[in-house]
Amino acid sequence: MNGACTPERCAYNSRVPERCDFSAENLPQDPATLQRLLLEHQALIRSQQLEIERLKIQLARFRRWKFGQSSEQLELLITQMELRLEGLQAVLPAQHAVSSARAGSSSSGTDTPTPQAPRREPPRSRTLPAHLPREIVVHEPTAVQKGCGCPGCGGRLRYLDEDVTEVLEHVPSSLKVIRHIRPKHSCTRCARIVQAPAPSRPIERGMAGSGLLAHVVTAKYCDHAPLYRQSLIFARAGVELDRATLADWMAQGAALLRPIVQAIRAHVFGAHKLHADDTPVPVLAPGRGRTRQGRLWVYARDDRNSGGTEPPAVWFAYSADRCVEHARRHLESFRGFLQADAYNGFERLCDREDVPLAERITSVACWAHLRRKFFDIHQANASPVAFEALERIAALYEIEKAIRGRPPDERARVRQARAGPLLDDFHRWLMQTLPKFSKKSVMAVAIRYGLTRWSGLTRYCQDGRLEADNNIAERALRGVALGRKNFLFAGSDAGGQRAAVFYSVIETAKLNGLDPEAYLRHVFARIATHPVNRIAELLPWNLTELKVPMAYAA
Repeated sequence: MNGACTPERCAYNSRVPERCDFSAENLPQDPATLQRLLLEHQALIRSQQLEIERLKIQLARFRRWKFGQSSEQLELLITQMELRLEGLQAVLPAQHAVSSARAGSSSSGTDTPTPQAPRREPPRSRTLPAHLPREIVVHEPTAVQKGCGCPGCGGRLRYLDEDVTEVLEHVPSSLKVIRHIRPKHSCTRCARIVQAPAPSRPIERGMAGSGLLAHVVTAKYCDHAPLYRQSLIFARAGVELDRATLADWMAQGAALLRPIVQAIRAHVFGAHKLHADDTPVPVLAPGRGRTRQGRLWVYARDDRNSGGTEPPAVWFAYSADRCVEHARRHLESFRGFLQADAYNGFERLCDREDVPLAERITSVACWAHLRRKFFDIHQANASPVAFEALERIAALYEIEKAIRGRPPDERARVRQARAGPLLDDFHRWLMQTLPKFSKKSVMAVAIRYGLTRWSGLTRYCQDGRLEADNNIAERALRGVALGRKNFLFAGSDAGGQRAAVFYSVIETAKLNGLDPEAYLRHVFARIATHPVNRIAELLPWNLTELKVPMAYAA
């Protein structure tokens, strides 16, 4: 009886726990030994229960993933976790399995409410946009076409009314060649040659026009079509554009857009409040036969929810790793509120006592991250405690929904009057609930996550310019998540830097209600000869004439 029980070995008889013989004739007679054996076995059971709870939470989260690894990798990971979960559940003694089943059935009874999936309304007939061109096709009866009378009696037909039905049709995109001809003229008196200047081209001596270059960029970074797939699409149209050519266009296009991206960055970091986040990007490691993990950082400025009139914008940056030095370099000129996740690099830059208040970065925590933890727990085991936490958070979001778009002072007043008491009560409830759970349980981890960040979570209640969550930055990363799924990896660090340039321009154009392809076409047609000191004229929020009827982002 040396050592504690483990899944491979039991301290009582050196056998796996599920096969231990605890019959009366085999139990030790010494009470101290018997007590130690019981405590060891209870500790083993509790550790296995915690592991089962953790695996259930992870399985629930993986099954909800919409973006991420390829489906084959994800299915393999889920299968491995399910096998591990089955093995742990089989190890538990029969009586604990029965009690767990009873507890589960009681928790899922009529007394425990469960969130109901929203009922879908039947699809409604939609009016087609008025800005689309319309082609009119009139279908006259055969008798009218032939100039005949009524097909029944031969009488004269007169116009009565008409039925109109609109059908949305797709016109396939096409390529065309534009021949720029510049006639030369010679003066008969002085022999001077007179010729029109060559038109501006986005790529010097390149065959890509501004429209084609804008289309290739948008197809990759907005519609998530890799370059090799675009090459195949062009081949179907009879034009051979290999992937290397398209990649060279991407590099030169990114170089053209860098002045615009620098202006977007200056605008973003001039805000009093920033939303920040980051996401991994697989990057090909030459010679190693595999990928390594790079990082795309996003910083968003969007004050529309608090009635702000400054244009929204996002700036992306790429780095080869997640070192805190990158975040420090990005935020070196920023002073104000930073709303981000629990990344240690951001936390180390915020709320520093050694920095004067006027130069300090103040952290604002995200309620969506806390809610997600309780949601995962409830999805895994229908926990009534997690459900109550979700209900309390939902009440806070109802208040946010009612004041969206209101001025900051009004938002702060309503929050303090309505959300303040709810937050105080929620904090007391968390403090009272925490001791009821094991320190290592997922519920205790979720509660401690909220309690340790409580000052950051409640800071939005004191300033009407702030948001309750960091969804603004997370929405800006959706396109990156979709692109990561389709591209699989970036070819190099330079490719990651180009991606940051294009994502900055495209996502900012979408936030300002512009069609990204139309915006890029406009910019590429002008930027090669546009004065740098007038680059503001090409920023998305200064090109209102390019706005589309339906905005890309709320």
